[in-house]
Amino acid sequence: MSKIHHLLIVIADGEHARFVRPAPDNALHSENALDSIFAHKRASALASDRPGASFHSGASAHHAVTPRHEPHQLAKEAFATALADHLNESLSGNAFESLVLVAPSHVMQVIRAHLDERARQRIIGALEKDLTKIPNDALQPHLAAWVPPIHRARG
Repeated sequence: MSKIHHLLIVIADGEHARFVRPAPDNALHSENALDSIFAHKRASALASDRPGASFHSGASAHHAVTPRHEPHQLAKEAFATALADHLNESLSGNAFESLVLVAPSHVMQVIRAHLDERARQRIIGALEKDLTKIPNDALQPHLAAWVPPIHRARG
């Protein structure tokens, strides 16, 4: 089996990921997917209704404490971290020899930061783009650097 067929392409954003592999004819097929449990939830469902209050000594006024991070952003970072952990575990089972990551830049940064060294060494390409809504049969032009065009046997 050629090296391209040991290739795993991960297409992700902060809420969804799908794992795509080329078939023997180079057609791309999803083999698995992960979805965040927080996808499409309102911010109020991810954090408390309002920020906590602080009290300044010497004054009777209470001031709301602004949260340091937006709840949706924290949920996306947690999902990207979980995705990296999944890839690290998959590598232990020899699930892939080569890896292409496709994700928006902020998600890509989190994934790369949480991949272990062995997984990072398997990365042969990265594309900082959100292709999660692109169907498999329309991915090839975006991934042409790593996956040759489909070739069909003539019968």
